Amino acid sequence: MSLHGLRFTLEVEGLATNTFAVVRFGLTQNYSSPFVLEVDVASDSFNQTAEQLLEKNATLTIWQGPQALRYVSGTVAAFGMKENNGWQMQYHLRIHPPLWRSALRQNFRSFQQQDIQTISALLLNENGITDWKPVFYEDHPTREFCVQYGESDFAFLARLWSEEGIFFYDKMAKDGPAQTLTLCDGVAGLSTAGSFPFNPNTATEVSTECISAFSYQAQIRPSSVETQDYTFKVPQWPGYYGQPGENLNGQYTQYEIFDYPGRFKDEQHGQDFARYQIEGLRNNAETATCASNSPTLSPGVIFTLTGHPVQTLNRDWQVISSMLNGEQPQALHGSQGNGTTLNNLFAVVPADKTWRANPLPKPKVDGPQSAVVTGPAGEEIFCDEHGRIRVKFRWDRYHGATEDSSCWVRVSQSWAGAGFGHLAIPRVGQEVIVDFLNGDPDQPIVMGRTYHEDNRSPGSLPGTKTQMTLRSKTYKGGGFNELKFDDATGNEQVYIHAQKNMDTEVLNNRTTDVKVNHMETIGANQMITVKQNQIQTVVQNQKETVGQNQIITVGLNQAETVGVARALTVGVAYQTTVGGVMNTSVAMTQSSQIGIQKSLLVGKGYDVSVGENVTFTVGKNKSESTGKVAVYSAGDHLELCCGMARLVLTKDGKIFLNGTTINLQGAGAISGDGLLINWNCGVAETPPQA
Repeated sequence: MSLHGLRFTLEVEGLATNTFAVVRFGLTQNYSSPFVLEVDVASDSFNQTAEQLLEKNATLTIWQGPQALRYVSGTVAAFGMKENNGWQMQYHLRIHPPLWRSALRQNFRSFQQQDIQTISALLLNENGITDWKPVFYEDHPTREFCVQYGESDFAFLARLWSEEGIFFYDKMAKDGPAQTLTLCDGVAGLSTAGSFPFNPNTATEVSTECISAFSYQAQIRPSSVETQDYTFKVPQWPGYYGQPGENLNGQYTQYEIFDYPGRFKDEQHGQDFARYQIEGLRNNAETATCASNSPTLSPGVIFTLTGHPVQTLNRDWQVISSMLNGEQPQALHGSQGNGTTLNNLFAVVPADKTWRANPLPKPKVDGPQSAVVTGPAGEEIFCDEHGRIRVKFRWDRYHGATEDSSCWVRVSQSWAGAGFGHLAIPRVGQEVIVDFLNGDPDQPIVMGRTYHEDNRSPGSLPGTKTQMTLRSKTYKGGGFNELKFDDATGNEQVYIHAQKNMDTEVLNNRTTDVKVNHMETIGANQMITVKQNQIQTVVQNQKETVGQNQIITVGLNQAETVGVARALTVGVAYQTTVGGVMNTSVAMTQSSQIGIQKSLLVGKGYDVSVGENVTFTVGKNKSESTGKVAVYSAGDHLELCCGMARLVLTKDGKIFLNGTTINLQGAGAISGDGLLINWNCGVAETPPQA
């Protein structure tokens, strides 16, 4: 084949450079899509196999004489054998860029606190894509939790890129087969190819690169985007953002797209996502389809159209897609044809507008999932200030069961008010049922908990099937608190167990009604404080037993009424101390019996008043001592007796002294004085009898 003029060659890794002759090729390129290069080749070798070609690097080169106009490199993704004419075998190869490989891997995976560039770098590197470059002019904030849910690596990346207004294309090197996957979010990152004249009559001039066809089109597209979302961290935040389309070209403004949820949780994402969406939805509102003989006009290139009879079209345009086709029929031995041809059909949009992809659908989780609560090693309860927990999903192969296994996940409670409601934090190791808000895998929420074989319920089912139990577990311990309702017929019971302390607070009244018996057992001490009055009524009997000491303190008065009889038994000692006055009133009879001894100490006066009789009986001795004066007074007579001796004093002043023998003895004088003194007169008066 002549090395002059236009020609095409194909080189495949591991094979000689002249193994294949290009018969025809078709290269399809679009923004945000891996290119497809279909090549038909002829070869003198009839023994080419899939093993020799699949996964091999291949480069198509477009030559103009000795000068390479363009290189296209990729990986052989498909290989086929076609007919042969006896001299040559025809083969078909399909070639894709390295990014295409990422479409062959599907995964379930989560990314935490990473931005789009970090996520892209990780996945592209795992797919062996090292020649890539981010050209970003917009801010791309960190994502708290981002899930690849059953998507291929490519589908996941393409979705994230479209959400964040990023388009991609392969940027070809001018001086070699190298090419770079370029991620871009603005037209400022595109390269320029200079001016191309409009020349619809290519039959008169084919050597100069030109635009041979340019068909302009404007169409009605959505006029605005309104989007809204919600974040529990700022519940009153409206989360509402709108973005009108630009350059409506006279169309109505009523074609609004309302998107909920908008897939954002902050103001920056909300504003940017709304703008990215309307620019994506209007990416073909103003386009042109073109034809050219230049192989360099491909996505990612800006050129200037000149010489078009419609002056408004002579401006800068950016290429968004292209179909480059070349034929080289002379590559087949014995073939006749019109020689090598090259044609480029491509589409453009105005160069001052950033092309963005249409938003791609996000996978939805079709139901709740099982997960396990996680936390740091040795921790049993792990949560944040909102009661959120971390979980490990069953499909997560990249994170261990640690505090970093997921984002913080909200937990549904049976009641949630402002400072009131129900709160139960799932414990580390428990199985929880996780649902997803709006089916969004990026927004998990725990909706329930469930038992399993290694994590059994309290009680022993089915034997305890009548019991409804609320049992906790002591933090880093083996105890528990419990509230249990047993509905077994005839044995209904409400059971409360406090592992340590139990506190009850009633701000107003408390009423307890026990229909039969009430028993309380207190292991140590009991203290009851009644700040005002206490009334205790026992309809029948009351028995109170104190094992050791009892102290009763009454601040003011104490009144005790016994309807019939009262018995008080004191085993050893009994002491009563009255700070002021003590009065005892007995309506009928009072009897005191003291087994051994009785002492009475009165600080000053001691008065005893008896209405009728007083009798003292002393079994043995009786002693009385008066510090100063002792006065004994009787209304009729006073009598002192001891055996046969008797002394009687009467109220009329008489004194009678009787005895078998009367002795008068004085250390000094004994004096007697009276009107008449009789001794042995035989007429002594008999004293009165008591």
